[in-house]
Amino acid sequence: MTASRTWTAWSCTVRLTVDDPAVLGAACGELKALMDRVDKAASRFRPDSELSVVNSRAGALVPVSRLLVDLVDVSLVAAQMSGGAVDPTVGPAVIAAGYDADIEAVRRRFPQPPDEPGPIAGWQEVRLNRKLALLGVPTDCALDLGATAKAWTADRAANVISKRYGCAVLVEIGGDLRAAGTPKKPWVVTVAERAGDQGVLVTLAHGGLTTSTRTVRRWQTPTGYGHHVIDPRTGLPAAGPYRTASVWAPTAVRANTFSTALVATGEAALGRLKLASHPARLIGADGDITELSGWPAASRAA
Repeated sequence: MTASRTWTAWSCTVRLTVDDPAVLGAACGELKALMDRVDKAASRFRPDSELSVVNSRAGALVPVSRLLVDLVDVSLVAAQMSGGAVDPTVGPAVIAAGYDADIEAVRRRFPQPPDEPGPIAGWQEVRLNRKLALLGVPTDCALDLGATAKAWTADRAANVISKRYGCAVLVEIGGDLRAAGTPKKPWVVTVAERAGDQGVLVTLAHGGLTTSTRTVRRWQTPTGYGHHVIDPRTGLPAAGPYRTASVWAPTAVRANTFSTALVATGEAALGRLKLASHPARLIGADGDITELSGWPAASRAA
């Protein structure tokens, strides 16, 4: 038997599924508590978060928690792995594009023209002293950990819950999924661009499966839609050949790194994906679908 619970947090759907119904309540408590700690550490929408304090003190080294050290460290590894396509220093560019508040608030307001983005500082300029737990960003820079913090949380929660309660678990936070433990049968999940859309069914026994898209967190501007996936090469919302990318990898963070890179920089990220041999399903700007590196041929419409 399996048991599942769904709720909304971080402006997305959160779903926790376990193969032992007796532990579902406690497991949900674990996930909610972890998400609350991550939010207090790394949300750029909370003025009292550690990340907001660091961003407000750009140019200085600021003492931070070990949790924020881990989250920033993960973002820098993702930046290096993606060749800079997933860069946490795009914070000012995200704000310039119009994503300066919770997505629902951005969608409700009168369409505003985006600001001209300034130059991206670059992830190499972030100063992180892991031993002393000190973090600093350059002047006129701000970190945005949205591309990796959600996936890290899914990874962490799945591993902790599986080990603590001795069960197989599937954690879903928005487009980031992580399976841990040994389910009697693989989980069957729907991969789609948006919740409720027609998608394909795939099985997931272990590892991470993420979907990054520029079709969901978007808002109206006077000249069309803006979205939150920034191309660090331009500082503008990505306009490459892929509007959506779904990737499987051993962890949700690794899968998210590749799926975000593909949407952000398009063909520039394709070689790294093929070299890593992670299965992927790409949806082009025109709707054409490309499946790579062993994406299950038996996947069928859901």
